Amino acid sequence: MNLRKVDEIIDSYNSDRSSTLAILQDVQAEYKYLPRGALKLMAERLGVPLGEVYRMATFFRAFSLEPRGEHHIQVCLGTACHVRGGVQVLEQLERDLYIKAGQTTLDGKFSLEVVRCLGACALGPLILVDAQPYAQMTPAKIKKILAPLRKG
Repeated sequence: MNLRKVDEIIDSYNSDRSSTLAILQDVQAEYKYLPRGALKLMAERLGVPLGEVYRMATFFRAFSLEPRGEHHIQVCLGTACHVRGGVQVLEQLERDLYIKAGQTTLDGKFSLEVVRCLGACALGPLILVDAQPYAQMTPAKIKKILAPLRKG
């Protein structure tokens, strides 16, 4: 893996250890996950123990240590979304994508994640596709959302 981009990101923050969280965010945006080599390089360049970098990377749910798909789908299963049919939406996504929550499709196109609350209870069931919200989801609406993503 080429870590030149990680060096550039760290340089953009002047190798300031107080910017560790922002650097993690930028690395995640670049690679769609936090590669082990990137975390090791961050620790070295910022002068912090690797364990500290891992602690931050694993504490925040926004970060992933595993590669994510080109399109990241989050299904809210907080109380309001759950009682309004969120589980059925998740099950439909799992059937259509041939994966379970927490997995990525073999072609690397989609990853699927369950979250406990997206903070928009009145809009539930709610999913996010690449941070784009889709409100009042039903299993029937899934194919319309996935079709253009599969093509492009």
